[in-house]
Amino acid sequence: QALGAPPESSVLLGTDATKPKVTSTDLSQYRVLAFATHGLLPGELRCQAEPALVLTPPAALTTEDNGLLDASDIAQFRLDADWVVLSACNTAGLDGSLGGESLSGLARAFFYAGARRLLVSHWAVASRPTVALTTGLFTQVAGTPALGRAEALRRSQLTLADTVETSHPVFWAAFVVVGAGW
Repeated sequence: QALGAPPESSVLLGTDATKPKVTSTDLSQYRVLAFATHGLLPGELRCQAEPALVLTPPAALTTEDNGLLDASDIAQFRLDADWVVLSACNTAGLDGSLGGESLSGLARAFFYAGARRLLVSHWAVASRPTVALTTGLFTQVAGTPALGRAEALRRSQLTLADTVETSHPVFWAAFVVVGAGW
Protein backbone atom coordinates (compact mmCIF):
# COMPACT_ATOMS: atom_id res chain seq x y z
CA GLN A 1 0.00 0.00 0.00
CA ALA A 2 2.77 2.44 0.89
CA LEU A 3 4.35 1.95 -2.54
CA GLY A 4 1.06 2.29 -4.41
CA ALA A 5 1.17 -1.20 -5.91
CA PRO A 6 -2.10 -2.59 -7.27
CA PRO A 7 -2.96 -5.19 -4.61
CA GLU A 8 -4.67 -7.91 -6.63
CA SER A 9 -2.28 -8.18 -9.55
CA SER A 10 1.04 -7.57 -7.86
CA VAL A 11 0.93 -9.62 -4.68
CA LEU A 12 1.34 -13.39 -4.62
CA LEU A 13 0.27 -14.97 -1.33
CA GLY A 14 -0.18 -18.51 -0.04
CA THR A 15 -0.94 -21.02 -2.76
CA ASP A 16 -0.27 -18.41 -5.47
CA ALA A 17 3.33 -17.90 -4.33
CA THR A 18 4.76 -20.86 -6.21
CA LYS A 19 8.00 -21.34 -8.07
CA PRO A 20 6.24 -21.80 -11.47
CA LYS A 21 4.20 -18.63 -10.92
CA VAL A 22 7.25 -16.55 -9.94
CA THR A 23 9.52 -17.92 -12.67
CA SER A 24 6.87 -17.49 -15.40
CA THR A 25 6.07 -13.87 -14.44
CA ASP A 26 7.80 -11.08 -16.35
CA LEU A 27 9.54 -9.53 -13.36
CA SER A 28 11.30 -6.94 -15.53
CA GLN A 29 8.20 -4.74 -15.35
CA TYR A 30 8.53 -4.24 -11.59
CA ARG A 31 10.76 -1.60 -10.01
CA VAL A 32 10.37 -3.03 -6.49
CA LEU A 33 10.24 -6.75 -5.71
CA ALA A 34 9.62 -7.93 -2.17
CA PHE A 35 9.92 -11.50 -0.96
CA ALA A 36 8.62 -12.13 2.58
CA THR A 37 9.45 -15.75 3.21
CA HIS A 38 12.16 -17.97 4.65
CA GLY A 39 15.69 -17.94 3.28
CA LEU A 40 17.75 -21.12 3.26
CA LEU A 41 21.52 -21.28 3.39
CA PRO A 42 23.28 -24.05 1.48
CA GLY A 43 23.27 -27.26 3.44
CA GLU A 44 20.28 -26.43 5.67
CA LEU A 45 18.50 -29.13 3.71
CA ARG A 46 20.63 -32.14 2.80
CA CYS A 47 19.39 -32.01 -0.79
CA GLN A 48 19.94 -28.25 -1.26
CA ALA A 49 23.43 -27.18 -2.32
CA GLU A 50 22.72 -23.49 -2.92
CA PRO A 51 20.87 -20.69 -1.13
CA ALA A 52 17.16 -20.38 -1.80
CA LEU A 53 13.93 -18.61 -0.93
CA VAL A 54 11.13 -20.90 0.23
CA LEU A 55 7.92 -20.60 -1.77
CA THR A 56 4.70 -22.61 -1.50
CA PRO A 57 5.58 -26.24 -2.17
CA PRO A 58 3.56 -28.20 -4.72
CA ALA A 59 1.34 -31.11 -3.69
CA ALA A 60 3.86 -33.42 -5.38
CA LEU A 61 7.50 -32.41 -5.72
CA THR A 62 9.00 -32.44 -9.20
CA THR A 63 12.39 -31.55 -10.60
CA GLU A 64 10.83 -28.35 -11.99
CA ASP A 65 9.03 -27.40 -8.78
CA ASN A 66 10.45 -28.29 -5.41
CA GLY A 67 9.05 -25.15 -3.77
CA LEU A 68 12.49 -23.49 -3.62
CA LEU A 69 13.54 -20.49 -5.65
CA ASP A 70 17.29 -21.04 -5.60
CA ALA A 71 20.14 -18.78 -6.62
CA SER A 72 20.48 -20.37 -10.06
CA ASP A 73 16.75 -19.76 -10.73
CA ILE A 74 17.12 -16.13 -9.64
CA ALA A 75 20.21 -15.59 -11.80
CA GLN A 76 18.10 -16.45 -14.86
CA PHE A 77 15.64 -13.59 -14.21
CA ARG A 78 15.90 -10.44 -16.29
CA LEU A 79 15.18 -7.65 -13.82
CA ASP A 80 15.01 -3.88 -14.06
CA ALA A 81 14.39 -3.50 -10.32
CA ASP A 82 15.54 -0.47 -8.39
CA TRP A 83 15.10 -2.46 -5.22
CA VAL A 84 14.66 -6.07 -4.16
CA VAL A 85 13.57 -6.58 -0.57
CA LEU A 86 14.42 -9.99 0.87
CA SER A 87 12.45 -10.02 4.10
CA ALA A 88 13.72 -13.40 5.18
CA CYS A 89 16.42 -15.05 7.27
CA ASN A 90 20.03 -15.18 6.13
CA THR A 91 19.55 -13.57 2.70
CA ALA A 92 23.01 -12.02 2.82
CA GLY A 93 24.47 -15.33 3.90
CA LEU A 94 27.43 -17.17 2.49
CA ASP A 95 27.24 -19.32 -0.60
CA GLY A 96 28.39 -22.36 1.37
CA SER A 97 32.05 -22.27 0.42
CA LEU A 98 34.65 -21.92 3.13
CA GLY A 99 35.76 -18.31 3.34
CA GLY A 100 33.01 -17.31 0.90
CA GLU A 101 32.07 -13.70 0.40
CA SER A 102 29.39 -12.44 2.75
CA LEU A 103 27.05 -11.49 -0.12
CA SER A 104 27.82 -14.34 -2.46
CA GLY A 105 24.55 -16.27 -2.31
CA LEU A 106 21.12 -14.85 -3.03
CA ALA A 107 22.38 -11.28 -3.26
CA ARG A 108 24.84 -12.12 -6.02
CA ALA A 109 22.10 -13.87 -8.00
CA PHE A 110 19.75 -10.86 -7.78
CA PHE A 111 22.52 -8.46 -8.78
CA TYR A 112 23.41 -10.70 -11.72
CA ALA A 113 19.73 -10.70 -12.77
CA GLY A 114 19.68 -6.88 -12.86
CA ALA A 115 18.66 -5.63 -9.41
CA ARG A 116 20.34 -2.36 -8.48
CA ARG A 117 19.96 -2.55 -4.69
CA LEU A 118 18.84 -5.09 -2.13
CA LEU A 119 17.60 -5.20 1.42
CA VAL A 120 19.14 -8.35 2.92
CA SER A 121 19.61 -9.94 6.34
CA HIS A 122 22.72 -11.31 7.98
CA TRP A 123 21.02 -13.73 10.37
CA ALA A 124 17.73 -15.38 11.29
CA VAL A 125 15.06 -12.77 11.96
CA ALA A 126 11.85 -12.72 14.00
CA SER A 127 8.68 -12.32 11.92
CA ARG A 128 6.74 -9.57 13.72
CA PRO A 129 9.65 -7.16 14.17
CA THR A 130 10.68 -7.79 10.55
CA VAL A 131 7.18 -6.89 9.36
CA ALA A 132 7.36 -3.69 11.42
CA LEU A 133 10.81 -2.92 10.05
CA THR A 134 9.94 -3.43 6.38
CA THR A 135 6.56 -1.71 6.51
CA GLY A 136 8.19 1.18 8.37
CA LEU A 137 10.84 1.29 5.67
CA PHE A 138 8.25 1.42 2.88
CA THR A 139 6.31 4.11 4.75
CA GLN A 140 9.49 6.19 5.10
CA VAL A 141 10.20 5.90 1.36
CA ALA A 142 6.60 6.69 0.38
CA GLY A 143 6.47 9.69 2.72
CA THR A 144 9.76 11.15 1.50
CA PRO A 145 10.52 9.83 -2.03
CA ALA A 146 13.91 11.59 -2.19
CA LEU A 147 15.01 9.82 1.00
CA GLY A 148 17.76 7.28 0.44
CA ARG A 149 16.94 3.64 1.07
CA ALA A 150 19.71 3.30 3.68
CA GLU A 151 18.42 6.34 5.56
CA ALA A 152 14.85 4.99 5.39
CA LEU A 153 16.14 1.71 6.83
CA ARG A 154 18.02 3.57 9.58
CA ARG A 155 14.88 5.47 10.56
CA SER A 156 12.81 2.31 10.63
CA GLN A 157 15.50 0.59 12.72
CA LEU A 158 15.53 3.50 15.17
CA THR A 159 11.78 3.17 15.62
CA LEU A 160 12.23 -0.48 16.64
CA ALA A 161 15.26 0.33 18.80
CA ASP A 162 13.20 2.96 20.66
CA THR A 163 10.45 0.45 21.46
CA VAL A 164 10.97 -1.63 24.59
CA GLU A 165 9.81 -4.94 23.05
CA THR A 166 12.11 -4.61 20.03
CA SER A 167 14.98 -2.59 21.46
CA HIS A 168 17.52 -5.42 21.32
CA PRO A 169 19.58 -5.33 18.07
CA VAL A 170 18.60 -8.92 17.28
CA PHE A 171 15.23 -7.50 16.20
CA TRP A 172 16.41 -4.71 13.90
CA ALA A 173 20.13 -4.90 13.12
CA ALA A 174 20.15 -7.91 10.78
CA PHE A 175 19.14 -5.89 7.73
CA VAL A 176 21.35 -3.82 5.44
CA VAL A 177 20.87 -2.08 2.11
CA VAL A 178 23.47 -3.08 -0.47
CA GLY A 179 23.98 -1.89 -4.01
CA ALA A 180 23.57 1.40 -5.82
CA GLY A 181 23.44 4.32 -3.40
CA TRP A 182 20.35 6.41 -2.61
